[in-house]
Amino acid sequence: MDTQIAYSLIEEQEGKKRAYDVYISFVSLLADPRYCGMPYPEKEEVRTLLRQDPNFWKNRPLSEMMIRAATDDVRFLLNIHEKMMEKLSKVSSWRLAVRSELYCRCFCINDNQQADWPPLPTVPDDIEAEARVPEVDILSLLDVPPGKMGRVIGRKGSSIMAVKESCNVEIHIGGAKGPPDRVFIIGPVKEVRKAEAILRGRMLEF
Repeated sequence: MDTQIAYSLIEEQEGKKRAYDVYISFVSLLADPRYCGMPYPEKEEVRTLLRQDPNFWKNRPLSEMMIRAATDDVRFLLNIHEKMMEKLSKVSSWRLAVRSELYCRCFCINDNQQADWPPLPTVPDDIEAEARVPEVDILSLLDVPPGKMGRVIGRKGSSIMAVKESCNVEIHIGGAKGPPDRVFIIGPVKEVRKAEAILRGRMLEF
């Protein structure tokens, strides 16, 4: 996820509009001349096999292609990481640290509502001194009543997508990665509160 966040921040730095729910694939990152600029057809083949068989990576023994694909994920990501860190501004690097922490909190939930989590990364002094600190992102957790998640998500995700676009926030559903009855909203305070109000209204609909 850190790679996705970093990619999004670099796109924002370059003045490009954020595309909601459009994540950059590993193959696309490799092909992007800003990072590697190389095709990787074998990885596409692995992805095709994975779509055909969701249990593809459970097969044993591992084939030579599977071993190469797993190794390349690490080998190339190190280079991509270095390229991304070179491109990130000081502000974006700080935002990356904050967002990464918030994403972790989305899917590492415990009974004390994250009371034992360390505080979010503070604004570096050199950024604060230059008076160019963007509004800090926050994380909001909404508990969805039984039977209401469908209204929150909408047909083919239309409701969630509309809220993301109108409020400029990230929204995640627990599902397989976290509590299935919770919605996680990440973004600036004002936008998050707006998204909360809209989603709570959807929960009240009959």
